[in-house]
This record gives sequence, C-alpha cells and structure tokens, in this order.
Amino acid sequence: MLAFLDELQWRGLLHQSTSPQLAAHLASGQRSGYAGFDPTADSLTIGNFMGIKLLAHFQRSGHRPIVVSGGGTGLIGDPSGKSAERQLLSRELVEHNVSRQKAIFERFLDFSGPRAAIMRNNVDWLGEMRFLDMLRDIGKHFSVNQMIARDSVASRLGGREQGISYTEFSYMILQAYDFLHLYRADACSIQLGGSDQFGNIVSGIDLIRRVEQGESFGATCPLVTTSDGQKIGKTEKGAIWLTADRTSPYRFYQYWLNTVDADAVKFLHWFTFLDADAIAVLAHATATDASKREAQRALAAEMTRLTHGETELARARATSEAIFSGDVKSLDAAQIADIASDLPSSNVCADALGAGIAIVDLITGTSIAASKREAREFVQNGAVSVNGEKVTLETIITSSHLLAGGVLLLRRGKKAYHAVRLA
Repeated sequence: MLAFLDELQWRGLLHQSTSPQLAAHLASGQRSGYAGFDPTADSLTIGNFMGIKLLAHFQRSGHRPIVVSGGGTGLIGDPSGKSAERQLLSRELVEHNVSRQKAIFERFLDFSGPRAAIMRNNVDWLGEMRFLDMLRDIGKHFSVNQMIARDSVASRLGGREQGISYTEFSYMILQAYDFLHLYRADACSIQLGGSDQFGNIVSGIDLIRRVEQGESFGATCPLVTTSDGQKIGKTEKGAIWLTADRTSPYRFYQYWLNTVDADAVKFLHWFTFLDADAIAVLAHATATDASKREAQRALAAEMTRLTHGETELARARATSEAIFSGDVKSLDAAQIADIASDLPSSNVCADALGAGIAIVDLITGTSIAASKREAREFVQNGAVSVNGEKVTLETIITSSHLLAGGVLLLRRGKKAYHAVRLA
C-alpha cells in the first residue's frame, strides 16, 4: 500500500502541503482527513470528483476520510474562484441537495470497516452557533488585513463593479471553524482540497493552533484543466455530472472517449485508479499510435465503470459501437435518445411521414445537406444512410423507418450525423 502523499505525487495530484511534517504525521498511525463539498446542486460534476478522489486515495492509504457537506456554508457561498456574488439558496433547497449528493459519495468511498468513511453536515454545528459567540470566540482570531490579502477576496475587492459582501467575506471564518469542530469532534487533523482552497485551509490550521494549541495539516491538488486551459467538465452542452439523471452514462462515456491526445494520459493519472504500470502501457501505446486511442478507451471505460457500474458501461459501449458501425436498429429507446441528444436535430410531422417523404426532401436543410443540390449529390454518391442503411434517390422514408422512441438517425460519410424526431 503506497503512502498517501507518494500516491498523489506520482499521479501529479499533489500541488502543495502546509508542512513538511505531514508525511511523518501520516506515517505515525491512522489519521482522519476531510474535504468539503458545496450543495449548490443536487449532483456533483467531474470537477468535484477530484475532492472525492483525494478522499478515496486517503482511505486506500489506510486513513479515515470525512465528507463534509456544506449545509451551513452552502447558505453563504464560497467566493473562491468566483467573479461575482453567488445567488443565495433557500434552506430547503440546500437540504435537498445535501441529501441527493450523499449517494454519490457512497459509490466512491467505503462506509464500512476500520477505515469507514464518515459524513458530516456543517449546518449541524454552524446552525447552533450564536452570532455573538462566533464574533467573540472565533472572529477575534482573524486579522482583517490577512483576510483581504487572500486571493479569493483580493480579486473581488479590486473590481469596483463586483465587490464582495460581508456574507461571502465571512466564508473563510466558517470553513476554518469547520476544521476546528472536526478536530475536536472527530480527531480530524488534515484538510484536503483544490489549490484554490489553500488560504481557507491555512486559516483553519491557524485557528486550531490558536484555540486548541493543536497541530493540523493541509494538502491540495492542482485545479484540473484541459491542455488548452479550459475548466474540466465544461462542454457546449453544459457540465458533466456524476449522476445519470443529469448526464447519461452514454454521454459520460463519450466525454472521456473524446479526450484529446494531449490530455488522455494525464487524465488516466488524475481520474482513474489504474496503477503506474497499466498507465505506462497505455502511455506507450498512445506515443506509438495515437490513432488507436487506447488511452481514451481505457479512460472512458474506467470512469464509466467507476461512476455508473459495469452494466451501464456495457450499454454505453454498445451504443457507441452501434453509432460507429451504423447498426443502430438493435438499440432501445433510451440508447437512441442518448445518441439523438448529442446530435443536431430537427422534427418531422407525423402526417407527412405517414404519407412518405422523399429522401432528398428529408435531408435538405438539415446538417446533412444545406440544399437540394447538395442532397442529391450526396445521395447519388452513396454517402447518405438512414438508420445505418444506405439510401438512393428513389428512397421514400415513412413511419416504418422510425427507430424505437420515434427517431430517424441520418448519416453522411463517417462523421456527419443528424437526428430527426417525430413531432
């Protein structure tokens, strides 16, 4: 079993730690460490996954992970990485989001045995804290000079139009108090998070030292971005979520499968639990012949299996292979809907389809052909297929051609797809 910091180091996941003594602290016995998660939605994205993965590596290295849901701080909002004030959520919505996120953590962490993960909700202690007590017992340990020097605050203070409210300004005090509470209640001595949380982590360590004369530590991972500097998990269709109701297993699988070559091996290190030898083999395969996309296939398979299970991985693979081969007729309505949701689309009237539509008329004005001239040319050259079958100029499309769920899948060449839905 590899030591926690060594595991993070070879994976490129260790950005910074608060003390060189952290390694010795971890080696001296089982430790408890936590990471916090904002309940701003009823799910989490693959960007949030990095916090979960830090906890998973922590647990696999022999320690006890603590998941802290921000039922209290979620009512305030973390200003870190934000250019404007967050919209405040209602208590009811925050509670709903916390309850829905719980199932996600249960998929990635072990909540049984001697290293059983623990879930905490910081509204349980923050909600009981009186304002005067917070100011008198906790606030006195914070220097406003140091607080405004933090990057998350300084960047907002510099913008006259955006600014920062006292509400968000207070966030670092609340997060620091979280660490103090967990130090007292759960003997938690380590906080984990992204590099944008380093200032908040240091504030918690300082508070524990001042109030309890205790020793605590922090470690962060780098903020995950693609090779072109884009935030991970952001696509034209929105965020990539960790629950199937927001991002289907097929779309989830496709996201990883479409990773660019420059990111594929790095993402294997960051996101999967494959060991160094397995990743080295895939890195060699990518360097030798990137066109085979072996790293991307392994990445997509590992992440989909980990997040959605073996059955959903098999369905996602089958859907993906059907699109590639053109054999889509065997797919069920859910699989076809997944495919169609990722394609340019248009609608067709049921009456018109019932009477029959000439193929040239059907594809004209779609992403397959811009004009009738183009449509005729593409069909005549054998470049167009409907539901995986090549068509001719004489082909008439009727309702009998509809796939499960009332969809037609058009294809031109190898990569141009279009979905036609029954209106």
